Amino acid sequence: MRWLVSLSFVLVLACSLPAFAQNPRDQKVRADREKVETEGFWIYNDVAKGLAEAKKSGKPMLVVLRCIPCTECVKLDDNLVDKDPRVRPLLEKYVCVRVVSTNGLDLSLFQYDYDQSFAGMLMNAEGAIYGRFGTRSDRVHWTDDVSIEGLAEALKAGLALHADYPANKESLAAKRGPPAAEFPSPEKYPRLKDKYTDTINYQGNVMQSCIHCHQIGDAQRQLYRDRKQPIPEEVLFSYPHPKSQGLILDPKTCATVVKVIPETPASQAGFAAGDVIRSLGGQPLVSMADVQWVLHRTPAPGAELKAVVQRGEKQVELTLMLPKGWRRTDDISWRATTWPLRRMGLGGMKLEELTPEDRTKLSLEKGMALRAKHVGQFGAHAAAKNAGFVAGDILISFDGKQDFLREADLLTYAINSRQPGETVLVTVLREGKQLELKLPMQE
Repeated sequence: MRWLVSLSFVLVLACSLPAFAQNPRDQKVRADREKVETEGFWIYNDVAKGLAEAKKSGKPMLVVLRCIPCTECVKLDDNLVDKDPRVRPLLEKYVCVRVVSTNGLDLSLFQYDYDQSFAGMLMNAEGAIYGRFGTRSDRVHWTDDVSIEGLAEALKAGLALHADYPANKESLAAKRGPPAAEFPSPEKYPRLKDKYTDTINYQGNVMQSCIHCHQIGDAQRQLYRDRKQPIPEEVLFSYPHPKSQGLILDPKTCATVVKVIPETPASQAGFAAGDVIRSLGGQPLVSMADVQWVLHRTPAPGAELKAVVQRGEKQVELTLMLPKGWRRTDDISWRATTWPLRRMGLGGMKLEELTPEDRTKLSLEKGMALRAKHVGQFGAHAAAKNAGFVAGDILISFDGKQDFLREADLLTYAINSRQPGETVLVTVLREGKQLELKLPMQE
């Protein structure tokens, strides 16, 4: 057995390995590859092989896109890889493909939330998408969004849709987005093309050769900035979480309503706790991620979405009205792709809202009051620091405006209303005194 190899041999081997092979993150990726390929259940990082096997076997496909070094939803991933007894019998009915990098990924076929560290696509050999699985609304905590039970339910739903195919082909059509004509794969984006190729490099530094999911989102946003164009709301606020529209869903089911937040589009539409959402926008749902997909692909503003819910023994039709600006109610602060936005519009600061108690203490009950929770220290993320901002500063005015109540609101304005090279006047409250600082806008 490998762990019985003599210590002296291990030391000699370690000394002979190149530096990148001794890097813990590189080792983690290589160990994952060895483990998966040895077990032989999952097809490793080869979508084309998976499609061929699905066509040959007639099985549906499950493609899991998983960033190996990321540990933020490792418990879910470990359960999946360890063949949880609730999931394993279902997995055996799929051709399972594990994708660990997005190099060369077909962006017309694989359209999903690129800020996820674990994303699943249920599909068939023809490229028809049955559904998506994998939702996150926090940088670390994930139990409100995904679960092994929810994965099992999604897999069951995918099998049912596969059994009905191609009779249900029309209802599945909208589960694929428009072709990615300009940049068909990640390494084609201007900000990535000189750094990466269409394959991950296992002969060299694996980590430096890998295009992570969030880098696709970064490249998409940067493209508009480089072209001096506003970043569209559907790009800034991609894959809105259902709770942003008032729907709290049970992560252990496909799409069962646990709670409806008052005075939201969901409450106005008539959703109720216990409703099982069968379809939204005409699309069958296999998970919370499917609800996000429908919201993501909904044109703004003022859209209407038809929903069919199971309420006890009855099926009820509801209409979800999405008002102007509905996307902006989503929280994007947890997203990895928000960090480049902070560089562009905030000079590398991360802002947080004051609590009502803090507002009262500081006599800031109304208007803008955003505390600099973090001020970047290096490179382009140190622009705010170099301009005189410090952690703890409370921003109360930006470019003469005082109506930005959330970091996302301020980011949207700064990025889409100001160009790189411009300077914005910012008023901050520091130790009871008001200071005026000049913040540079960046690419």
